[in-house]
Amino acid sequence: MTPTDDAAVAALRFAGPPDRVDPPDPATARCARLVALDFDGTLAPLVDVPSAATMTPAARAAVDRLAALAARPVPPSGDVLRLALVSGRNLTDLAARSAAPAGTWLVGSHGAETGRVTSHGVDAADLHLSPEQDATLAALRAGMADAAAGRRGAWVQDKPSAAVLHTRLSPAPDAEAAVAAADAVASRLGLHAMHGKDVVEVAVVPTSKGIAVERLREETEEDTGLRTLLLYAGDDTTDEAAFAVLRPGDLGVKVGPGPTLAAHRVADADALAALLRTLADRLEH
Repeated sequence: MTPTDDAAVAALRFAGPPDRVDPPDPATARCARLVALDFDGTLAPLVDVPSAATMTPAARAAVDRLAALAARPVPPSGDVLRLALVSGRNLTDLAARSAAPAGTWLVGSHGAETGRVTSHGVDAADLHLSPEQDATLAALRAGMADAAAGRRGAWVQDKPSAAVLHTRLSPAPDAEAAVAAADAVASRLGLHAMHGKDVVEVAVVPTSKGIAVERLREETEEDTGLRTLLLYAGDDTTDEAAFAVLRPGDLGVKVGPGPTLAAHRVADADALAALLRTLADRLEH
């Protein structure tokens, strides 16, 4: 599977020229590149049982190669590369299912949880809820359980700061009723309901993938002192928040069908892997 020609060209443009010029062109001067990737539906095909999701072999190889490039010592005149996985999964689940290489930044629960993979596990930032948020979360979980009750195939996943209604296995009438009930719970509690592919997620900590990748960019620029370009790839409606914050010089890649703000599209995880290989080929030189 190969990316479309325009997506492949965009990846090469994002990677910068194969050879530096002296004096440097301001448009391609030294910078940091942040490659942020969704997991489910982007690197790993969507499956009925979330715990069975795994990257395709091609995606696995591409992620491992980018992680190896990011781990290389950076010469004084060289560019910095950082790799991140950004997911709706909770951080522990994302780390387990992705088996991300050491050095990879992980963002779970659409930005509510963050951490970095080390040789000893995941170094995670603490998530603290206020007493009011704790009380709201308890009410949210109870309400979402009621929304799923009696609806075939519907079930609720609890996260550290959210509850998620899953309807992938539900017949259409049951899914519609469960989703409407979940939306009503969110409205009653004054919370925002995020709709994705067969899921409704409601969190007590306001966040989005757009907020998450902007935070990753800011942290990269603070750490390196370099202007940071961002590549983001995702497949779901929740990824549109990340595409919405991309700037000139960034690269947005939609995986699969559906309306999108991303400038480029690939068919599936293997096509994205091919694009990432194109990127890695250029960055190696």
